Amino acid sequence: MKTPCHRFPRLRDAIDVGTPPAGYLVGVDHRISLGALRQGSAIASAALNLRGRSVLIASADQFLTALALIELDGQARRMTLYPPDLALEHLPYVMRYAEVDAVVSDGSFLSGASIGTAQHALCTPALVPRVDASQERLPTEWILLTSGTTGRPKMVLHTLASLTGAIDASASQTSPAQGGDSPVTWGTFYDIRRYGGLQIYLRAMLGRSSLVLTGPQEPVANVLQRAGQAGVTHISGTPSHWRRALMSPDAAQLAPRYVRLSGEIADQGILNSLRSFYPDAAISHAFATTEAGVAFDVRDGQTGFPPSTLAGDSSVDLQIVDTTLRIRSNRTAQRYLGENPPALKDPEGFVDTGDVVELRDGRYHFQGRRDGLINVGGLKVHPEEVEAVLNRHPQVRLSLVKTKKNPITGALVVAEVLLKDPSASQGEQASGLKQTIQQFCRESLAPHKVPTAINFVSALSISETGKLVRRHG
Repeated sequence: MKTPCHRFPRLRDAIDVGTPPAGYLVGVDHRISLGALRQGSAIASAALNLRGRSVLIASADQFLTALALIELDGQARRMTLYPPDLALEHLPYVMRYAEVDAVVSDGSFLSGASIGTAQHALCTPALVPRVDASQERLPTEWILLTSGTTGRPKMVLHTLASLTGAIDASASQTSPAQGGDSPVTWGTFYDIRRYGGLQIYLRAMLGRSSLVLTGPQEPVANVLQRAGQAGVTHISGTPSHWRRALMSPDAAQLAPRYVRLSGEIADQGILNSLRSFYPDAAISHAFATTEAGVAFDVRDGQTGFPPSTLAGDSSVDLQIVDTTLRIRSNRTAQRYLGENPPALKDPEGFVDTGDVVELRDGRYHFQGRRDGLINVGGLKVHPEEVEAVLNRHPQVRLSLVKTKKNPITGALVVAEVLLKDPSASQGEQASGLKQTIQQFCRESLAPHKVPTAINFVSALSISETGKLVRRHG
């Protein structure tokens, strides 16, 4: 089966070919039809001057990044997406190793930061007449930034082909739930400058569909209201995104046909909650990493994945080695950039995801990250495994499992718990509820995995990537 990249050698081709697309890009303050981008430009004549350059794209509002990507793919030699939550102290490192010689920005995000001799172009939502770029299309490299263990971001090199390897452009225009020809409007809690959000952006653009984008630091309630008003039919986010969304009364404004989860382990609690809240929607949880790309998605309503998934398909090979999932596919990035970059793939072309899986009750379940283990007296504990149990408790909305130093065992397991009913965390009933939750954990977990302390909290921090912020105590 041909991928969208075979049909569209560059992103703009999806907009320029055939009849004008009916879709829109929708932000907090701006709305632009994809059809208008046929004749209009957000970068103006500067787009021609950026041809063949390595361009850094940096803006406070991802709406402008969405416009710049359409302009520059096939024109720039390389595009590097700078996420707004990445400290500007990393800018010199990124510019050096991405060989940046031009910057496209909104004029404010990089205010005060030095870009040296790099050419600067302004991107604005006020379109001007597009200058025809008739030159030969370039094979643009896409650089995504992800968190690194040294504090510096890891720089992952993709192409449009690898980024769209899991996308069927014709299918992205119709509903996975119904398989029909009804129009699709996409929405996502992700930022498109991260892999998860970029996947949804590309699905929408290649499908010539509408896409509702979040604004900088936009409250969840506002996102849900705008998505409902725009008639979003397909929407994605992490499990943490969705737990926070379901806490809002505005979640009822959505009537999606397709709900997609990725980025974190989708435990049975959140899958059941989404099924109950959106009974007419197809619920899918996908496994993907920035380096390995999209591996598979699961649509049977159950956490984990069946062993048959390991058979892969014509474009994806999967294997489990030393308990971690490894992936080889045409969706995998080419390599890392940066100072002394590690090998991204093993000699056989597999990416070690570092995600631990366990076969249990005839199904593989994700346990957590290999580098996130808690060592309790020599016994291993995956925080995510404990959280999955905690989140099944009928009075628990969300939980975060952490490690606490202990002179005897080295570490103990403790948990912060956000309750569905905040009033239950107060007074005498709180102590009894903590004991009830601990007993609930003992029924499913080995003794060393049961939290020794449970602390009720009013909120849990969610990162810009939509994941629980994990800190070790």
